[in-house]
Amino acid sequence: MDTGPVVVGVDGGPDSRRALTWAANHARTVEAPLVALTVFDVPPVYGPYAMSGWESASELEAQARQILADTVRETLGPDAVVQQVVMRGHPAEAIVTASRDARLVVVGSRGRGGFAGMLLGSVSQHVVPHAHCPVVVLPRQED
Repeated sequence: MDTGPVVVGVDGGPDSRRALTWAANHARTVEAPLVALTVFDVPPVYGPYAMSGWESASELEAQARQILADTVRETLGPDAVVQQVVMRGHPAEAIVTASRDARLVVVGSRGRGGFAGMLLGSVSQHVVPHAHCPVVVLPRQED
């Protein structure tokens, strides 16, 4: 029997909220731990004015933790049992890394930066062929 967690990528957008809800229901059904994963990175900046809009890694990490905590609380409720993990790096690579110990990875089809008309976002496109466990990609739900 697989004892790994269900890992869900969360960026605060509507697709990741749907993925979080689905993952929580699935984890409860199979009696697995639920891990909600948010990833941040410090964007590269260049040129003489690069430092003007610079944020430190610790500030970005604190923002990511807050987004994750708010999303979990608003989506699943304040009493949800979820391990909240924040990692620095590229979202797709972090999810693939987390998939090594997971029984299942759940992602939304598009993140907050998605372009209209795209079937899958860049993160889900990368995770599907590279994950070390099964992956569920929830289709975009039109409003």
